[in-house]
Amino acid sequence: MVCIVFVFCAATAIASPAQVLNTLYSFCAQSNCADGSLPWAGLVQAADGNFYGTTADAGANGWGTVFKITPSGALTTLYSFCAQSNCADGSSPYAGLVQATDGNFYGTAFEGGNSYSSCGLYGTCGTVFKITPSGALTTLYSFCSQSGCTDGANPIGGLVQGRDGNFYGTTFSGGSYCPPDGCGTVFKITPSGTLTTLHSFEGNGTGGGGPVAALVQATDGNFYGTTGITVFKITPGGTLTTLHTFYGADGAQPYAGLVQASDGNFYGTTLYGGANGGCNYGEGCGTVFKITPSGTLTTLHSFCSQPNCTDGDSPHAGLVQATDGDLYGTTSAGGNASNEGTVFKITAGGTLTTVYSFHGTPDPGIPYAGLVQAADENFYGTTFEDGAHDGGSVFRLVSVRPCFSCPLQWK
Repeated sequence: MVCIVFVFCAATAIASPAQVLNTLYSFCAQSNCADGSLPWAGLVQAADGNFYGTTADAGANGWGTVFKITPSGALTTLYSFCAQSNCADGSSPYAGLVQATDGNFYGTAFEGGNSYSSCGLYGTCGTVFKITPSGALTTLYSFCSQSGCTDGANPIGGLVQGRDGNFYGTTFSGGSYCPPDGCGTVFKITPSGTLTTLHSFEGNGTGGGGPVAALVQATDGNFYGTTGITVFKITPGGTLTTLHTFYGADGAQPYAGLVQASDGNFYGTTLYGGANGGCNYGEGCGTVFKITPSGTLTTLHSFCSQPNCTDGDSPHAGLVQATDGDLYGTTSAGGNASNEGTVFKITAGGTLTTVYSFHGTPDPGIPYAGLVQAADENFYGTTFEDGAHDGGSVFRLVSVRPCFSCPLQWK
């Protein structure tokens, strides 16, 4: 009987069942897009079982929202940014949320805040905020509160709560170097809003600059992240080490953050670069890479390795390790003839499988964010554009596990 079960599982794993992607919600369904549009970031599943996220645009005031959505697709807009004069509460949240140990959500807004019109590059400087599950928002910090924006400006990436209870993040600009706009920072902020700048990027050939992704705290207690050209490690006290500098063939512009897998190594993506140069104006189609905690990098896959880029092209987002041990991610282009992006699976050894190809309007398309695997083992995510109203969408990719030891599949 054991042998029969094993053979059945193996045969099922090799099969290619039809893949089911459910559109849970299409943004801009309400008049004047009061429900928000253009969700740049992904979702977080909260302790209540619902998903929470942000849109970068629209809402009641035209500058983005925070929303809650149930697994069945019922969406509630919790907050619309720019509700205060001069957008003192923040605007344009490109990052997702993190649910902290106190049950509230914490995030960043790219623009807005009390330092209105003091940032040279974008005009406004951004915020760190707290929002309750019911939608009460508190602005914890407005960037560019220090002379010369040495405290940073314009955070694109989200936050991670460290083991010390504080939050850690990055800003795209500001800091002590690269005048007049700055090359970005790494910061720590307490739950009550006291901010400490841990590092200012120098923007040279090895130091990097312009980080746009969140950090990850590793098992060694340090934080790991990416800039426009590097992978770095930073201690909670602010000592930064550059682990790898990208030069093109090994990838370029690691736009997303990292995930530490169960093997102890970090895995990530680059938006450009790699072995195949037939896209992005010859800059390459992006890669998936593995890097050890000491900085040894291995390119696992270069996108557009298949005809017509059916394996995907230009991954904006990072990866998630699923319950089957494999890594899953999205590309913002490539796939089928619609060129609307993909969901892919890749093993630690570099074997990539295209799980789903997006089709675009009226269906979802162009995912800029990564995936979250929920308690039901399905994957949930957002697409930046397309959907029934061309405002982006929330989707669910339905997975099944034929037996306890079998890999995930899709209905």
